[in-house]
Amino acid sequence: MALHTGPGGSTGSGTAEFTLRRASASDLDALMALLSDDPVSASRGDVADAGDRAAYLRALEQIVADPSNELLIVVAAGATDAAGSPIATMQLTRIPGMARRGSTRLLVEAVRVSSTQRSAGIGGAMMRWVTDTAAPALGSSLVQLTSDAARTDAHRFYERLGFVGSHVGFKYPVA
Repeated sequence: MALHTGPGGSTGSGTAEFTLRRASASDLDALMALLSDDPVSASRGDVADAGDRAAYLRALEQIVADPSNELLIVVAAGATDAAGSPIATMQLTRIPGMARRGSTRLLVEAVRVSSTQRSAGIGGAMMRWVTDTAAPALGSSLVQLTSDAARTDAHRFYERLGFVGSHVGFKYPVA
């Protein structure tokens, strides 16, 4: 799947092209690095510690095995190395539901773009792909996401893309 950024993308002029693909176990270290590259995630313990690798691998295997989930990564188009130099990631979860007359929702989670690539149009291209391609293909009538209250820049980004801050989320830590 190809993603295209608009003018002024990471190439500095014109458009840039990236490939969106399913993550695999060979991407684990890059995924851990993308999570730890984010200050909010790092404050929650995502610090790419080798001691946590087994827990991340277990989670990755569960996500990949679940047909309602996709863990996707973005790589530079034409990447030749096996891992494809991941520069962004996101998880999609298809949720059939009773509300909204039996609507199916597409939940977007853990959207991360490498700090070296932020503001290059990659996040926007990813989210446009979700709303324009993935959601309709999966029969979803609604795309939803949550964003930490501290992520004010992310909130403005999602609002520019047409997302509406319509709900208040709650979390309850277990354990």
